[in-house]
Amino acid sequence: MDLLKVKKELSIKGKNGIAFLLAGAVVWLLIMLIFLQPITIYQKNIFMLFSTGLVFPLAILASKLLNAEWKFEGNPLASLGVYLNVAQIIYFPLVLWAIVNSPNEAVYFFAVIVGAHFFPYGWFYNAKPYYIMAPFITVAFMVIGWGLQGERLWLIPMAMVLFLVILIGLLYVDYKKKALHPDFH
Repeated sequence: MDLLKVKKELSIKGKNGIAFLLAGAVVWLLIMLIFLQPITIYQKNIFMLFSTGLVFPLAILASKLLNAEWKFEGNPLASLGVYLNVAQIIYFPLVLWAIVNSPNEAVYFFAVIVGAHFFPYGWFYNAKPYYIMAPFITVAFMVIGWGLQGERLWLIPMAMVLFLVILIGLLYVDYKKKALHPDFH
């Protein structure tokens, strides 16, 4: 098995996971709208958690629109992508802890977890933008988090949307290079 060839197939057929990132951008846009509402921080956090349930259906829709595959039958790494995504759920107790004990910081915890979970996709798709943006996003939210308070928490999801759009753009360029140039790694 040529591992590089297998990962390149995942990258090209799955279009570097861009459909899931588009779905995530829509959900983070929704989270931004939630955080702009005149409701309690507890309500905002609960609605934020509920909105994450839209990621998978939106990713399926985006996959169809982009003609991207996310089921890779016959590819030995196919199920790994699912495990990498499910791994993010294991960190949700941190978000739940923050909702209960530090509700104003829950959106920070969530943003850092989402940003950090992109890192292994750099290996999965053999795509450097994931390696670059995952640590950038986590550090950026640490810095952003030092300066924001209460009413401006909507800036966290807005920043995540911006970071996701940048990541999508970088991944699209990577995908096109791989699709158009068979020797590109």
